[in-house]
Amino acid sequence: MELTDYWKIVRAHWLAMVAITCAGAVLGLGWALIQPKEYTADASGIVSAGVSSDLGTAMAGENYAKSRVVSYLDLAESRAVAESVVQELGLTESPESLIGQVTVTNPADTATIRVSARADTPENARDLAEAWVGAIGDQVTEVENANATEGEQSIVTFQSLDSAKLPTSPSSPNTKLAVGIGALAGLVAAIGYALLRNIFDRRIRSTAEVESQTDHAVIGTIPLHQGFTADNRIITSSGGNDRDARSSDEYAVAEAIRELRTNLQFMNIDNPPRSIVVTSSLPGEGKSTVTANLAATIAASGRRVVVIDGDLRRPMVAKTFGLLPGIGLTDVLIGEAQLSDVMQPWGDTGNLFVLGAGKVPPNPSELLGSNVLHELITELTAHAVVLIDAPPLLPVTDAAILTARTDGAIIIARARKTTYDALKAALRSLDRVHGRALGIILNGVPMKGAKADGYGYQYRAYYGKAQEQPAAAEGAPRHAAAGDAPQTRRAMRASR
Repeated sequence: MELTDYWKIVRAHWLAMVAITCAGAVLGLGWALIQPKEYTADASGIVSAGVSSDLGTAMAGENYAKSRVVSYLDLAESRAVAESVVQELGLTESPESLIGQVTVTNPADTATIRVSARADTPENARDLAEAWVGAIGDQVTEVENANATEGEQSIVTFQSLDSAKLPTSPSSPNTKLAVGIGALAGLVAAIGYALLRNIFDRRIRSTAEVESQTDHAVIGTIPLHQGFTADNRIITSSGGNDRDARSSDEYAVAEAIRELRTNLQFMNIDNPPRSIVVTSSLPGEGKSTVTANLAATIAASGRRVVVIDGDLRRPMVAKTFGLLPGIGLTDVLIGEAQLSDVMQPWGDTGNLFVLGAGKVPPNPSELLGSNVLHELITELTAHAVVLIDAPPLLPVTDAAILTARTDGAIIIARARKTTYDALKAALRSLDRVHGRALGIILNGVPMKGAKADGYGYQYRAYYGKAQEQPAAAEGAPRHAAAGDAPQTRRAMRASR
């Protein structure tokens, strides 16, 4: 993976990463709040070896005191000192537990002993530190004068340097440190989460990955359009500059469909496909919507198009075009109707005809594999481009059967929904019947934000925005509006 790949992962999962990091910081804060508060007070004392006005003697005494202070460290943490403190302060703790509340250190190259005492209140910490220093002095005096004769006294003494100050804030827990550690742990967990999601997320995320995973070309990408409903799935944008603020998404879909139309025309210049199956790996990926809009776009270019509803299990074509249901392909296949009787025109171009599914049969696979249907498709392709809306490939074999009897199939995959495993399985089902996959279309592609990485729509933002046109001068002829486009096209055809 390159650095840009990691950036895409972060952009795709930044919201979850922020949430996990914040959760780590909150957990750190919560841990700090439930911990008992502890206060620390410091006190110190110094070991001295007599007083002398002679410089050499004074230096020797100082060196001797430094050597002696090292041996007093063990004495300062002894049980005897702890017992003395317990008696002085009237504490109920045992000497052993009291020793655990005190830390005794000797700063480097000094004759000083520093005592840090911890307690649950500032006052207790201060009193414990001062009492401990005093108890150390008593024990040092006792040890140094243990063998002294009457009237003699050791030159080594231990005296307090300063009294302990009252702590103003708890030394533990360190709330800032706990929050920082929690946030850092949350960030590490967030990075791990994003990487694991990227590794185990098998949904389609870019055109390049689709082509590398399947070895098939992506011949079109159709942006996400939230305006499609169950009763309105056909775009009304006629191209050119007919976009406005309300139809920018629809305009983008129209441009993508026109690009798909161009790609199909130049797929094989000498022998372009005339009968095309439109299918998907699983339901809900938008194949019927793409079929209807592609047919309308091809018809708008002046070519004849016939749409056949090859989904004899859950037909959708008649509903998508708003035509009369219940009559269509099955009536022709079983000889109950003629093709001219059930094929319905649609639109104002005069080039688009729709053949619905008709009655739902009990044996759809047998009807779709019949010679009658093959002859019907052959007859239609002599005069028009035939688009067949077929069922998904994975649940049933109908689409594979149709593909084997046509020029090929285009497979619709839903961006960030269809998985590579499902798409590969669909392609394998075509290979088993020696069907030809013409290419893959990515539907529902996001146009902006982190989810748009890998699809290329960020480069089309300029042409996806409407611009205000200068007002026409008074008396100037009015240009044809978007609603006048059908009349204009009819007039142009009449003039030709």
